[in-house]
Amino acid sequence: MTDGFLEQVRARASRLGRRIAFPETADSRTVEAVAILSARRIVTPVLVLDPGAPQSHGAARSLGLECIDPDSDPRRRRVVESLLELRSRKGLTAEAAERLSRDPLVFADWLVRIHEVDGCVAGAVRTTADVLRFALWLVGPATGVRTVSSSFYMVPRQLPDAPVAEVLTFTDCAVVQQPDASQLADIAIAAAADRQKIVGDEPVIAFLSYSTYGSAEGTSVSMVREAVAEVRRRAPDLAVDGELQGDAALVPAVAARKAAGSRIAGRANVLVYPSLDAGNIAYKLVERLGGARAIGPIVQGLRRPCSDLSRGASTDDIINVSAITALQAGDSSPSLDR
Repeated sequence: MTDGFLEQVRARASRLGRRIAFPETADSRTVEAVAILSARRIVTPVLVLDPGAPQSHGAARSLGLECIDPDSDPRRRRVVESLLELRSRKGLTAEAAERLSRDPLVFADWLVRIHEVDGCVAGAVRTTADVLRFALWLVGPATGVRTVSSSFYMVPRQLPDAPVAEVLTFTDCAVVQQPDASQLADIAIAAAADRQKIVGDEPVIAFLSYSTYGSAEGTSVSMVREAVAEVRRRAPDLAVDGELQGDAALVPAVAARKAAGSRIAGRANVLVYPSLDAGNIAYKLVERLGGARAIGPIVQGLRRPCSDLSRGASTDDIINVSAITALQAGDSSPSLDR
């Protein structure tokens, strides 16, 4: 099941011809992944070289792909101008903007901003904080979304002679620690939008809790109910329900007893957790005890995709996240800098 799902993701990505920026070209895993991505035409890589690691430029250039050196690229002045326009009121100085314009991650996100590339993949070397900070500065949240978050795509282990199990979206398991009701609604809406692009099916959203339909009360239960109500107001076409316990969300027989009348209980494929604690614990248990493969975290809610890798990412992980980034890119849209 894992290989089948990921092969479908790669095949669908290859039909889109997306240009994806890679700003960690001093990393051997990234260089290897880029070579495979190009050879298999999954994406069109654009390599942003690291001025601080000139010894790595030769290996990157030897791939015969488009390479951009921020030090010598004439557009660096425009990167400085964008940074000052966006961040000078927050205290960014001209000197700091000059320094940041040489940062390959910043330059890559600026390329996403002007739509020179369709997305960016980083994080094999850089921290999640860096990846998200510069993406928020230069790309920003999608229209109507105030909270950038993440999802894991949980691909179940396929047992012999068993029916094919469904890929599940777990959100948020990596970014937003203690969401309020509006943030939780943002997380659900962004996860639904990305699931349609990445998996290609209808998102069926369950807001999870230790309560099902008032079986218990508490602060987090009330927050989940508020989030469900907000999603229904903001995105009335989405299939959504809550609060639901995990078994009621996933098992039809349990749903019939605990949530009779729900139009989604027992068939959810997007599971929205009430906190980062709950989501992170859940995905790791499902991965380690259930044998599912966790694909992610996939950053969601940005205007254009800027993906974050684990610093322990393998070459294969980088390839998969790059394919998912291509699918997230969706339809072309105008540059943010005119």
